[in-house]
Amino acid sequence: MGLGAKGVLALAGTFTFGIVLQLLGCILYDNWWPLLTGLMYVLVPMPYIFFGQSDNYSSMSNVESSWVDAGKFLTGFSAVGSIAIPAVLAHAGIITTGALLFELAAVGVLAGTWIMYEFLQHQDSFSYGYF
Repeated sequence: MGLGAKGVLALAGTFTFGIVLQLLGCILYDNWWPLLTGLMYVLVPMPYIFFGQSDNYSSMSNVESSWVDAGKFLTGFSAVGSIAIPAVLAHAGIITTGALLFELAAVGVLAGTWIMYEFLQHQDSFSYGYF
C-alpha cells in the first residue's frame, strides 16, 4: 500500500482532527492555558532530529551511539510533557477536567497519527525491498 494519496489524506485528516481537539479544549472552556501543550508538539521531535538519527547504529563509536541514546531519551522525556502539562494544569485547578480530556484526546490522536505515519513509511520501504 505505501504512503500513497489515500495514506497522505488519512494522515492529514487525523492530524487536523487532533489540532481541532486541541483548540476545542481551549475554546469551549474559555481558557488558553492548554495551548501550552501545543508547544510540546514542536519541541518533542527536536532532540531526536538533532541527536537521534542514525542509519547505521552498529558501526558507531561509543561517543556517537551515546548521543543517539541521549537524543532518544530526551525525545521520550519531552513527550511525557505532552501529557504532564495538561495533567498538572488540571490538578492545580487552572483548567477544567473537560479541557484536560480534550487535551489528552488530542495527544492520543496526534500520537496515533505519528504511529500511522511510521507504519505507512515502513510498508512503503518494505514494498521496495529496503529495510
